[in-house]
Amino acid sequence: MLRDYKRETEDRVAWIKQVLAKAGCGAIVFGSSGGKDSVLVGILCKMACDNTLGIIMPCESARNFEEDTEDALLFARHFDIEHITVDLTAAKQEMAAALPMELNKQASTNINPRLRMATLYAVAATRGALVAGTSNRSETHMGYFTKWGDAGCDFNPIADLTVTETYEFLRYLDAPERFWTKAPSAGLFPGQTDEDEMGVTYAEIDKYLLMGEKGPNFDKIELSHKITAHKRSGVTKYHQDLRRGGL
Repeated sequence: MLRDYKRETEDRVAWIKQVLAKAGCGAIVFGSSGGKDSVLVGILCKMACDNTLGIIMPCESARNFEEDTEDALLFARHFDIEHITVDLTAAKQEMAAALPMELNKQASTNINPRLRMATLYAVAATRGALVAGTSNRSETHMGYFTKWGDAGCDFNPIADLTVTETYEFLRYLDAPERFWTKAPSAGLFPGQTDEDEMGVTYAEIDKYLLMGEKGPNFDKIELSHKITAHKRSGVTKYHQDLRRGGL
């Protein structure tokens, strides 16, 4: 194992409690996609705060309504986490229709995580809650997230964890195998996977981040990191916060 996950669990739960106390909040909401990151965040937040709500937010993609929702419901039942489902399809279609031009693929797919961010904050404001983020270190390094979308949050308890470490953490916490064996995907369109979109595997990214090992796609990793620097301006502070044990 790369980390002492017993200690990691204790430290992260204590950190979440500290964040809540400083904000004067007693509740948390997070986006529950049925993926590895949201599962780990949900588990840690539930340990720190019983008033934790997972919001399942399908939007257009068939996978969202099938595999992703099924996995999110499995996770909620397994760890006894309150959840609600908000279908964002109509909101996405109305927004796209209101714009005076036809959107390209990137512009269209980026609407989904931005609608989810708006939904999380609307619910959080109503419940007096904080929004927990679910982006990991590997994705952040690559800039593989949507600015003002899935990167938007009040705190992120896994910001310093690579995908490799996230999988290890889930195994330690006895999460169902499903959550650390399926191919990571944002579920934005049929057949989409994170690694196909980035053109590099998480294993290669993590070997570089954790051990400095430069694989055959190192140049691609560094180029992606360089051209997405503008996206990380408000994100990397969570890495520093977690490493020094507090805000």
